[in-house]
Amino acid sequence: MRNFKYTPFLLSIIMLVISITVVSDKKEVIRTNTQATTNEIAQDIRGVWVSYITLDMQNTDKSEDAFTNKINSIITKSKENGFNTLVFQVRPFCDALYESTCYPWSHILTGTQSKAPKYDPLKIICDLCHKNDISVHAWINPYRVKTEQTPKELSDNNPYSQDKSIGFEYNNCIYLDPSNEKAQKLIVNGVKEIVKNYDVDGIQFDDYFYPENCDNFDDEKYQTYKKNTDNSISKEVWRAQNVNNLIKDVYNTVHKYRDDVVFGISPQGNINNNIALGADVKTWCQNKGYIDYICPQIYFSLDNPSLTFEESLNDWLELDINKNINIYIGLAGYKGGSDEDEGTWLDNNDILKTQIEIVEKHKLDGIMLFSYESFLDETNQAEIENVANYLTGITQ
Repeated sequence: MRNFKYTPFLLSIIMLVISITVVSDKKEVIRTNTQATTNEIAQDIRGVWVSYITLDMQNTDKSEDAFTNKINSIITKSKENGFNTLVFQVRPFCDALYESTCYPWSHILTGTQSKAPKYDPLKIICDLCHKNDISVHAWINPYRVKTEQTPKELSDNNPYSQDKSIGFEYNNCIYLDPSNEKAQKLIVNGVKEIVKNYDVDGIQFDDYFYPENCDNFDDEKYQTYKKNTDNSISKEVWRAQNVNNLIKDVYNTVHKYRDDVVFGISPQGNINNNIALGADVKTWCQNKGYIDYICPQIYFSLDNPSLTFEESLNDWLELDINKNINIYIGLAGYKGGSDEDEGTWLDNNDILKTQIEIVEKHKLDGIMLFSYESFLDETNQAEIENVANYLTGITQ
């Protein structure tokens, strides 16, 4: 009977231990399906992709002032709409929007690949964004060298021009070969020079890995691999392994030089499409040492007949993503007000806002919008206005 007087004290200790345990495992807590009671997205990533198309300087005098004005406009418009992170495409075509020893200058700056501007674009981007409390992620397309029309010509110092063994041509396009060790080293070194030389907050790969339906271009290399191993794997798994080796090397390189920089990937939203591209999203998401964040491009409406936004989101959440990996969701700003997804984007003008609310409900780590051009497109202004009002806390 005399021990009963300690019961309140013991209960207090037990409750304190439980509270500490819950808080220490924050990632598990925020991924419950409990509805958020406040607008917690304000503490998370609200990113906007800024593509090379937006950064193209062809209709300007190509000066430093023109580029600076462009970046300031992008920052101002993004902040006005409630966003806090910009993801700039700094390597779109085996080229660079920064001073590089690995890649030629991008043609989008001066009109000619390898022709240098009289300024450093990425330094301007980092300086202006951080001055305005905006985070900067450097968006890289790791393998693409050339599409059918872009750029019109590769420079003599383009890595593929100098050594065609590192890549391949397919459907009038050119790609670096994911199985080629020199190509892998080139990509890793390109990441290293960014994190060493520029004040970026993140490195991001997009959704382009092996091109779609490229069945036979690497048959000879795959057969060589099979001859040199006792326990060969299928070509599909071999391709994924080639990409995985690169992803691990990039992750290790980023954190070797800048542990305050994160490395993430933004794969296709339909999770079943990724393995055919060599994108082993399951391995990346479930294991340490590949990525710091995943941002699937769930570019579907709420009622898309073939795959809805929530169906795709649930597919990703069912991967049981490692609690150390942040989850952002890519949203299709460009589809608002369009007849995409069999016209279902025309049903309402608050689809994107509702999708952000769904992301909040699942206590994920934020969203990214494709793309900055969405802010300038008249057809989707009702959608963007609803998003901006929500993110900035303005009520109608």
